[in-house]
Amino acid sequence: MSGQLKDIATELAEVLWREHTVYRDRAGGVVIRGEHVQRWISLAPSAGRDEVLLRAGRILEGGTTAPARSEAVAGLSAGTGELAAVCRLLLAETAAGPTAAGPAPRRSRSSKRRPRPARRGRHTSPASWLVVVGVVAVLGLYMARATGRV
Repeated sequence: MSGQLKDIATELAEVLWREHTVYRDRAGGVVIRGEHVQRWISLAPSAGRDEVLLRAGRILEGGTTAPARSEAVAGLSAGTGELAAVCRLLLAETAAGPTAAGPAPRRSRSSKRRPRPARRGRHTSPASWLVVVGVVAVLGLYMARATGRV
């Protein structure tokens, strides 16, 4: 598995960055370093047979690596193009994170929400006003019937 990871990492590194370094880490995974973008990606065997754990992080001043800021599990059968897309997503999340040293809190895919746009002008839409008018009309008819006027 580690030989296969090294080959996949080498192909992936050529797709991601022109300048890169690929090496094995202590845990048996493979790391791709992009010094010019101050980022790294690691590939490690996952619990699944055909899966790999991808992690992304920053390279700090002096060349040391910060802890992973984002991670994902991907299938090796997906191909280099799809693995590169997952890696780019992780790198984007890493770049968007806070600059302070230390790991960012992990979030699952389901907990990510899009930010709501700022409200401008009216707070109540015309459709909401139609609902309010309809409810008032129904209540008015009910009250008129209850008092015997209709």
